[in-house]
Amino acid sequence: MNDPFGTNSLRGLQDILCNLPAMCATPKPVEGLRPVPAVGVVCFRGSEVLLIRRGTPPKQGEWSLPGGRVEPGEPVRDAALRELKEETGVDAVLIDLIDVVDAVFKDRGGDLITRHYVLIDFVAQWQSGEPIAGDDAADARFFHLSDLESLQMWDETLRVIDAAAARLGLEREGTE
Repeated sequence: MNDPFGTNSLRGLQDILCNLPAMCATPKPVEGLRPVPAVGVVCFRGSEVLLIRRGTPPKQGEWSLPGGRVEPGEPVRDAALRELKEETGVDAVLIDLIDVVDAVFKDRGGDLITRHYVLIDFVAQWQSGEPIAGDDAADARFFHLSDLESLQMWDETLRVIDAAAARLGLEREGTE
């Protein structure tokens, strides 16, 4: 049967319209959800950057920046150094703020926002200590900038690392 307005036609129209942001349903936050301030540290030792493998959701198993939640009343710079020490055992000196990134996570259906972190990312220079996974990190180690592309990580993490490297006059191979 030839039905020009059948299910397949309507699905095709939905696909077209959903490419227009104003035409798609916006995911709604779960009741009571509030953005959570968190810090991340791009810690360099020469041309190596310190990463942790996440031991807990979200992004469990992926490589990420050391960091975590800011405690009530805690200055963000203190939180950054505390989280770095807790997750890796490393001490560093903060150099500068790199970026503030929204990490918004949705449920499997994509219609509910289940987590929202406001990530305040700093660049730091390693001072002492060898990385040892602690807190909720499954692994912690330094990687040469040229090795990052092969690691499983969020594209925003890679972008922030590149921005921090550029601030220090470093460059990952294959970037401009």
